[in-house]
Amino acid sequence: MSAVVTESETTTTTRPGLREGAFGNATALSCRECGHQVALGPFYACPECFGPLEISYAFPAVTREEIEAGPRNIWRYKALLPVPTDIETSPNTEPGFTRLLEARNLAAELGIAKLWVKDDSTNPTNSFKDRVVACALSAARELGATTFACPSTGNLANAVAAAGARAGIKTVVFIPSNLETPKQVNSAIFTENLVAVDGNYDDVNKLASEIAGEEEGWAFVNVNVRPYYAEGSKTLGYEIAEQLGWRLPDQIVIPVASGSQLTKVDKAFQELIKLGLVEDKPYRVFGAQAEGCGPVATAYKAGVDAIRPVKPDTIAKSLAIGNPADGIYVLDIARRTGGAVEEVTDEEIRAGIVLLARTEGIFTETAGGTTLAVTKKLVESGQLDPSLETVVINTGHGLKTLDAVSGQVGAAATIPPTYSAFKATGL
Repeated sequence: MSAVVTESETTTTTRPGLREGAFGNATALSCRECGHQVALGPFYACPECFGPLEISYAFPAVTREEIEAGPRNIWRYKALLPVPTDIETSPNTEPGFTRLLEARNLAAELGIAKLWVKDDSTNPTNSFKDRVVACALSAARELGATTFACPSTGNLANAVAAAGARAGIKTVVFIPSNLETPKQVNSAIFTENLVAVDGNYDDVNKLASEIAGEEEGWAFVNVNVRPYYAEGSKTLGYEIAEQLGWRLPDQIVIPVASGSQLTKVDKAFQELIKLGLVEDKPYRVFGAQAEGCGPVATAYKAGVDAIRPVKPDTIAKSLAIGNPADGIYVLDIARRTGGAVEEVTDEEIRAGIVLLARTEGIFTETAGGTTLAVTKKLVESGQLDPSLETVVINTGHGLKTLDAVSGQVGAAATIPPTYSAFKATGL
């Protein structure tokens, strides 16, 4: 089903009790498998085939000038999101419109003619998750939720806890008990309701789904309000196009955990084309995974559609989702656009973190290290065309995963406080 329709082609269906315009130009929840539509509400699975639901819209005419006149955050694209027109009046973390940096030094190192880094580490809680959480928070408010919650590999917990504090809503976040300490602290500082669960992310997510089905008034951002939450990732695609002067890149490399971010960036590009905001042109989408949790990459290389769940074992914990909900759609997009899904080792991930830091002054976490390492591997294997303009997405800040590189970097020398000792270092 097309993501973009005209206002005359459909009518909005919402649950009784919702205020008019609660979800902006969204019209319904549509099944990604069979196309069945249900009213806008706290639903995420199709009642007909149990396929995943996503937002359908009736977009009005939208101009570049209208967008550019908006706030310097994701709400400049509110006409394209499932949020009300007065979204700016509701307390939220106001994420987005992060920098797009031309990475000349990194490009020279990798042999790419034109390379950009979309740096989402400068969001309020230092990851792209602030975007999706802002949209989920809006939905939770409109649906009358009393508790804002999530299962998380870390970054999402940080974003939900901070957004909940800002909004003044009870917040509960669930994480694997072996999560990196900085990410635990970055959540616990915002909420006293941090719950560590013995098990991996898939175990935590299963528990969250059970709670969502039993407890009234709980909005789990990536469970029962997932369709609204996921739309926030589209803003990465919108911003990249706008910051490139309203055009699409030739190639883009995106980390893959659940796969939602990659699918929504592609959806954003398609919406911009259909709305006439950018020129229709070919672009290639590449996905990046860690070898210790690369079920989508494995399926891509095997040329199959089915994704076999795995037990994660990687330092890239923010990508450690062994049963990715959107994995099959990542495969579809990679194949449709002529891209690929690749994976790298933990050592390559560490090297990717250091490479980005020392060429462009950007300290990325392990997910970003994965994306950089995969980009390098794609160039070396000939899968990514180095002559084409390329964007890589950095989804989070390296201060969240210090342990990953703490043994890789350090003092070049330890010397007594004398000039002769300094000279002896050869620095």
